[in-house]
Amino acid sequence: MLLGQWLGFVVLVISLCILWQIRQVLLIVFAAIVLATALNKLARKIQHKFTLSRTLGVLAAIGVFSGILIGFFVLIVPPFISQFQELTATKLPQVLKSAPQWRTNIQSYIPAPLFPYLPTLEDLNQQLQPAIKSLAGGSLVVFSSSLGAILNFLFVLILTLMLLAQPNAYRKAFICLFPSFYRRRIDGILTECEVSLGKWVGGSILSMIVVAVLSLIGLLALGIPLALAQAILAGLLNFIPNVGPTIGVIIPMVISLLDEPWKAVAIFVIYFLIQQFESSFLTPYIMAQQVALLPAITLIAQVFFTTFFGFLGLLLALPLTVVAKVWINAILIEDILDRWQHPRHKGRDSGQLPTNTEIVMTGTEDSIE
Repeated sequence: MLLGQWLGFVVLVISLCILWQIRQVLLIVFAAIVLATALNKLARKIQHKFTLSRTLGVLAAIGVFSGILIGFFVLIVPPFISQFQELTATKLPQVLKSAPQWRTNIQSYIPAPLFPYLPTLEDLNQQLQPAIKSLAGGSLVVFSSSLGAILNFLFVLILTLMLLAQPNAYRKAFICLFPSFYRRRIDGILTECEVSLGKWVGGSILSMIVVAVLSLIGLLALGIPLALAQAILAGLLNFIPNVGPTIGVIIPMVISLLDEPWKAVAIFVIYFLIQQFESSFLTPYIMAQQVALLPAITLIAQVFFTTFFGFLGLLLALPLTVVAKVWINAILIEDILDRWQHPRHKGRDSGQLPTNTEIVMTGTEDSIE
């Protein structure tokens, strides 16, 4: 390798190391890009439907988003705080008092040799004390992480507003990072990413609405208090496939203990049926119409991004997969692999295997400026 090639390789390795160190910041920026794309799509629809200017359309989209955000915190957060306090102050002491009677009742249904293995209340208390001390000792960590999450959320909102104000300027700046002969191709890829993200956001919102409505019907049928708040939470958590629905069913099951314990089982059955409908019929149909993502690819992407990027990677696994799919399909498959020919077939014209530069140029010859 020549000196210039070695220098380029070293610069590439250093750049990758720097990107890895700031991966959390890049994920936050990507979250702002996804949110800005969704708001930009909403602003365009409002602008075309009501024949408004670009500024008024953006302001209307921001107003709708702000209303939804404020309504979420007003509708869901206070009721859950009050019910959690009621659960810890009233229901849990009742459960602890009735625990010995439950143990006696269970003994009538199990074989006698298994009696010694049943945990007593003292055993449960000894096992729970270390966990309680650990939670108490980690309260400062929870507070600091919550404060960091709030700051990151505010950063995402501010960055979203900046991107939404001048999207073309930031887009042109990103395109300038690529060689001049490939910039028109990159512009087309970015357009395709924007369309795919918009379709994914639309499909996800539709899926969340259906899950929220079905959850509301089931909770109202059981007479669960604050059914609307819990149904909205279930719909929002459906944004995170596989993991979100599991979290969404735990909260109403715990809250149902304030009413009647059998309702917790009924809620589990209802949510299980809703998730089966959503995962087996609704999501495959919606995503097939919007974004073609195989279920196995979705699960692998969640595991991959969660392993390397934590909870934020899990939250952004699907939009990251959508964007990665567009870039891989455009650059790797269309521009390189689809253009690659075996020397035996290529020899009819030149008798030589094309170089990497020739492959890239051939794949983008229609977009050379």
